[in-house]
Amino acid sequence: MSGTATEDQQPPETRSLPARPRTPTAGAPARPAPRGAPRSSAPSPLGRFLARAAALTAALTAAGSLLGLVRDQAIAHLFGADGDTDAFLVAWTVPELAATLLIEDAMALVLVPAFSLALSRRTASGRDPAAPDPVRALVTATFPRLFAGLVAVAALLLATAPVLVRALAPGLADPGLAVTCTRLTAVAVVTFGAAGYLSAALRAHDSFAPPAAIYVAYNLGICATMFALHSLLGVRAAAVGVALGGAMMVLVQLPFFLRRLNPRSPDRRRAAAPDAGRAPASDAGPAPDTDVALAPAPAPLPVPSPGPAAARIGLLSLGGIAPVLLFAVARQAQVLVERHFGSSLSAGAISHLNYAQKVAQMPMVLSLMICTVTFPAVARAMADGDADRARRRVERDLALAAVVVLLGAAYVVGYAPQIIELLFQRGEFDASDTAATASVMRVYSLGLLGHSLVGALVRPFFAAARPTWYPAGAMAAGLLLTVAASAAMAPHWGIHGIAAANAAGITTTALLLLRGLGTRVIAIRVRRVAGDLGRLTLPAVAAAGAGWTLAPAISHTALTVAVGALTVPAVFVATAFVVRAPEVPQLTVTLTRKLRHAR
Repeated sequence: MSGTATEDQQPPETRSLPARPRTPTAGAPARPAPRGAPRSSAPSPLGRFLARAAALTAALTAAGSLLGLVRDQAIAHLFGADGDTDAFLVAWTVPELAATLLIEDAMALVLVPAFSLALSRRTASGRDPAAPDPVRALVTATFPRLFAGLVAVAALLLATAPVLVRALAPGLADPGLAVTCTRLTAVAVVTFGAAGYLSAALRAHDSFAPPAAIYVAYNLGICATMFALHSLLGVRAAAVGVALGGAMMVLVQLPFFLRRLNPRSPDRRRAAAPDAGRAPASDAGPAPDTDVALAPAPAPLPVPSPGPAAARIGLLSLGGIAPVLLFAVARQAQVLVERHFGSSLSAGAISHLNYAQKVAQMPMVLSLMICTVTFPAVARAMADGDADRARRRVERDLALAAVVVLLGAAYVVGYAPQIIELLFQRGEFDASDTAATASVMRVYSLGLLGHSLVGALVRPFFAAARPTWYPAGAMAAGLLLTVAASAAMAPHWGIHGIAAANAAGITTTALLLLRGLGTRVIAIRVRRVAGDLGRLTLPAVAAAGAGWTLAPAISHTALTVAVGALTVPAVFVATAFVVRAPEVPQLTVTLTRKLRHAR
C-alpha cells in the first residue's frame, strides 16, 4: 500500500486514539475542572489524532485517486472513447451504484453510528470478562443477513442483465457487449458490500488506513487485469478487472477487522484500563478560550441504558435503513440520468462524460476525506447529547471541505484542456476527444461545491438516533430537477446540457440540506455558514479566471499544468485574505508554522 505505514504498524502510542474515553450516562455532559484550574493550551488528544488520521487518509486517498486516473488513462489508451467503451461504462453503472450504496454512503451512514455505540458499550463493560461483547453481537446479527442479501442481488443481476441494459441506455449501439460486461461485474455487488461493512466497522474503531487503502487495491486489480487480458478479451478485460478489484478491497481490510473483532484484543484491554483517559475538551479544535480542561470522570461508570442503544441499533432495521438507502440511490441516480440521455447522443458521448466527471470530482473526493475522518467524532458527540460540540465540528468541516473543493475546482476550470491532454491524449484518445472532455469538465465543475456539501451535510442527519427522510426528499428534489433539465437541454447542448443539469440538481439538494440541518438536527448557524461559503467562492472565481487567462501562455502542456498548480493556489489564498474568507488565513498560518518547525 504505497509503503505507508498503517495504524497497526505504528507504535501503540501513535496508532490510535488515546484510550477511548469512558462513556457518560445518557445526556450527562462532561464535567469541567474546578474553578481556577489551568486551561490547556495544547491541542486536545482527539484533535491531534484527527489530524494524523486525516493526513494518513489523505495520502491513501490521493494514492487511490492517482491510481484511478491511471485506470482511466489505461481505458482511454487501450480502448479510446467509442461505442465499446460506452457499453462498458453502462455496465460499470452497477458497480458505481454499489460503491455509493455499500461503501461511500449508505453502509457508512448506518453502521458507523451503530458500531460507535457498540464500542461505547464495550468500553463501559470492559471490566467484566463475562460480559458479552457488543461489537461481536452486532456483527453476528447483521453481517450474515447482509451477505445473503448481496448474493441474492448479484444473482438477480445475472438473470436480468438484458432488461437492465435496455432500461439504462436504450440508444446504445451494442447492447450485447454491455450485457456481457454487466454479468461480469455483478459479483462486485457482493464484494463491495463486504468491503463497505468492514470499512464502517474499522472507521468506528478509529482505524482509517485500511479503509482508505481499498481504492488503491481496487484500481491496481483493474489495471493489472486490463493490461494482462485486453488483447484477448477487449473491453471485457476491464469488466473482469472490476470483479477482481472488488475482491482485493475485501482482502486488504479483513486482517485488521478480525483483529478488532476479538473482544480480548489489546484495544479492549486499553479501553477497560483504570486510567481510561480524560474526555477531550473538543473535537472541533475550539479557540483557546473554550478549550477547558476536564476533571477525571468518576469510577466506576454504569453501562449505558438500553433505551438509547435500542434506538441507535434500530437504525439497522428496515425502517432505519430505508431513508439512507433511498438517499444513496437518488444520489447515484444522477449518473443513471446522464447515461440514459447520453446514450441517445453520438458514439463516445458517455465516455466523454465519464472521463470529465472522474477528473473533475477529484477535488470533491479529497474534500470529503475530512468528513470521513471526523464522522465518528460527530456521531459520538450526538450520541452523548453534546449538541454544541457536534455543531462546532460540522461547521468547521463544511468550511474546510469548501476550501479544498473550491481550490480544486478553480484549477480544473482554469487548466481543463491541458489537464485532459496530459492525462489522456494518447493511443486511441485523440485531440477531438480532449476538446470534448475538457469543455464538459468545466461545466461539471460548477456543481463540485454542491457535491461536496451534500456529502458533508448528510452525515449528521444519519448520525441521529431516529431515522429521517429529509435527506432522501432533498435528494429526490434535486434529481427531479436534473431529469427535467437534462430532457430540456440535452437535445440542444448535448453533453454540456447534461453536465449543467447535474450541477443544478446537486446544488439544489445542497441548499435544501443546509437549511434542513440547521432546523432539524444540529443548530448550525445557517446564515453564517452560507455567508462563509459565499466568501470562499470569490477566491475560487478569481483563481479560475487567472488560470484560464494564463494557461495558453505556455505551449508545453506539462509545464503549463505545473505552473498552474502554483498560480491558482497563490491567487486563491491572496484573494481569500482580501475578502476575509474563513479558514484560509488560519490554514496558511498553521502551514507556515509547520514548515518553520520542519526546518
